[in-house]
Amino acid sequence: MEVMLSEIADIVGGSIIGNSKTVICGAASFEDAKGYDITFAGDAGFLKKIEETGAGAVMVPLNFSESSKDLIQVKNPKVAFTKVLNLFYPPSVPIPGISSSAHLGSGFKCGRDVSIAPNAVIGDNVVLGDRVSIYPCSYIGDSVVVGDDVKIYSNVSVLERCTIGNRVIIHSGSVIGSDGFGFSSDGRKYFKIPHTGIVRIDDDVEIGAGNTIDRATFGKTWICRGVKTDNQVHIAHNVTIGEDSLLIAHAAIGGSSSIGKHTIISGQAAVADHVTIGDNVIIAGKAGVAKSVQDGEVLSGAPAMPHKLWLRVQNIIPKLPDIKKKLSEIEKRLNRIEEKKDI
Repeated sequence: MEVMLSEIADIVGGSIIGNSKTVICGAASFEDAKGYDITFAGDAGFLKKIEETGAGAVMVPLNFSESSKDLIQVKNPKVAFTKVLNLFYPPSVPIPGISSSAHLGSGFKCGRDVSIAPNAVIGDNVVLGDRVSIYPCSYIGDSVVVGDDVKIYSNVSVLERCTIGNRVIIHSGSVIGSDGFGFSSDGRKYFKIPHTGIVRIDDDVEIGAGNTIDRATFGKTWICRGVKTDNQVHIAHNVTIGEDSLLIAHAAIGGSSSIGKHTIISGQAAVADHVTIGDNVIIAGKAGVAKSVQDGEVLSGAPAMPHKLWLRVQNIIPKLPDIKKKLSEIEKRLNRIEEKKDI
């Protein structure tokens, strides 16, 4: 594939510095790019060594122009480069059609150009929109509704009555709509609490591989528009994840908690039950959040605390043996002083 630099600039809404007729045949990383590739330099570290890349053209921020390379100035080089990657390496699209080995329940309805792969199982009264792709060995339960342009990869289970919006991607091995962990005890035995609600996944959500998202006890567990989850994420019953939030690998959200918009929950972090987290919050890896958090906070540690306080605590921990030794010495001196007073 050959594309002139001027065409790429039009696609990403950028301004060219250099030869607009430079021909680009691919996109590559800063380190690996060749003379026929385009790459990006989004921060000062890469901009300082821009002459070292072998790329034929580089996407740079709007305020950068000092280079012998052909440049495209854009507001956000990384986002622009993502668009170019999709140009040169578009995602695969399954051939429309329903495999003869797929099982279709009664009352099944679907839109145009649907692809259902071998050994997929579709329950009763399922509704699929246009251009939905169901990959091999996935299960779509009774009365599930799926929007347009959805990809559900292999070995995914979307259980009964859950709803999936438009342009959603669910990666292999995820379970949507499993029962929440809810039990009542009479002091001797535990009795399972029925979970009668659903999971609702809104538009433009991407669910990583091996996620488990529990259905609500009543009402819905709600994954709002634009949320992205990494692999191995757990979301318990009746949780709400606000728009455009990110959940990184092994994050776990306790039941009935609410996560605000544009929040980042890092790897192995855990949020307790019935906690409310505000908008634009960042929770660092392995943090344990036990109480509600206001908008814009950055938290670390377990129990979670403001990141700057956590840094001070971490600075003190290696010094604790010396501090203990000094305190013991002070205690001995005080005891000797007290003994002299008694004499």
